[in-house]
Amino acid sequence: MPAAPTLPELYDAHAAGLFHYFTSFTGNEADAKDLLQEFFIKLARQTIPAGIANLRAWLLRLAHHHAIDWLRRHRVRRDAEEAAPVEVFATHADPDQAELARRLTRALALLPLEQRSVAQLKLWDGLTFEEIAEVQGIPLNTAASRYRYALEKLRSELRPLYDELKPS
Repeated sequence: MPAAPTLPELYDAHAAGLFHYFTSFTGNEADAKDLLQEFFIKLARQTIPAGIANLRAWLLRLAHHHAIDWLRRHRVRRDAEEAAPVEVFATHADPDQAELARRLTRALALLPLEQRSVAQLKLWDGLTFEEIAEVQGIPLNTAASRYRYALEKLRSELRPLYDELKPS
């Protein structure tokens, strides 16, 4: 059985992904940073079990519960869903790439929190629907349908840009 990872190892390997996941809940970088710090402080106070089969899924499940608790404490679910979009994509010198990043950020912000968080886990974190269901404590079919609805809304929102940029 492999030894339990140390807190610095967990931070180095997973902090960036957790930060982006928290941003999908909070709607802004400052709150996401605070949430990430609180999460690792909480993690430091507990014993990290050895032999976890999927460490990333385990961390994301803890992070999901931590974010839900944060939302309940701050009563900002509606505000988080309607918050101004956070720029999550790198700045581009190419104007077309920059416009795509801006529009994708806005399109993501229009998604309901439940769909946005599933899309984040699937597209950026590469989790399977089974892992997403486990992380979020939802049925497998719910994870898949939230993802499908998110993609439909993103396609609809981004179709004009695609039509504008596609080669003739």
